[in-house]
Amino acid sequence: RNRMNTPTWFKVVAVLALLWNLLGCFAYFSDLRLSPEDLAKLPEAQQALYAARPGWAVAATAAAVFGGALGSIGLLLRKKWAFPVFVLSLIGILVQDFGLFVLADGASLAGTVAVVMQAIVLTIGIGLVLLSRNGIARGWLV
Repeated sequence: RNRMNTPTWFKVVAVLALLWNLLGCFAYFSDLRLSPEDLAKLPEAQQALYAARPGWAVAATAAAVFGGALGSIGLLLRKKWAFPVFVLSLIGILVQDFGLFVLADGASLAGTVAVVMQAIVLTIGIGLVLLSRNGIARGWLV
């Protein structure tokens, strides 16, 4: 099989993955731009969560979202380098979640919505790793 046989659904998923990860990049930049005044307007639990986040967890978030966007571009270009980039993005997700939920106790501070959202992020991250690996095996990514 060659890249000309790439199914349409693969291309649609690649576009959706890019849009998803660009939203993640936007959220990351929005998070970085929060002023002390903006933070003061947040509920106390969220303020505590921000204060408890280690810097390396914030850096891991950057690796997750930018890696996800770059990997998605790799899918669109049908490049096999998308796979290792998605693996790095997934590692970023896992490190971020460790900082958020294990060290900072984000589950109690941020609540159920944050836990569900991060579960979705993790599921999509795993899915993109598997999709890119499958794309290499089927010859869709070269």
